[in-house]
Amino acid sequence: MEHAERLKKYDHLHIIFWLIKDSCWMLELRWLGAIVMVPTLYLALHIIFKTLHTKDVFINIAIFFWISANSFWMLMEFFNNDRFKYYSLIPFSLGFLFVGIYYLRSFLLTQKPS
Repeated sequence: MEHAERLKKYDHLHIIFWLIKDSCWMLELRWLGAIVMVPTLYLALHIIFKTLHTKDVFINIAIFFWISANSFWMLMEFFNNDRFKYYSLIPFSLGFLFVGIYYLRSFLLTQKPS
């Protein structure tokens, strides 16, 4: 199987786990949400390592931070009475940083010197 096709399958599987995790959060299925969080984060990391030498790695890192923040927030709501959910701002901010890096690099690479 070609590398791009295999990566696309991982990405699709990752989205399925992400949707299941967020659905468990909405339905307050605490332990199932916490369990499904693990393969969701694993697949996000796997996709990062598969795209390490491409420009998409920055977006994939941003997605990982987004899911990390989202997962932390979910766990705080489920098991900690929301006390520390605001710490999820740290990985959310890192996600924004990596999106910015991605678009800045994309912009700089498309600028050709005259």
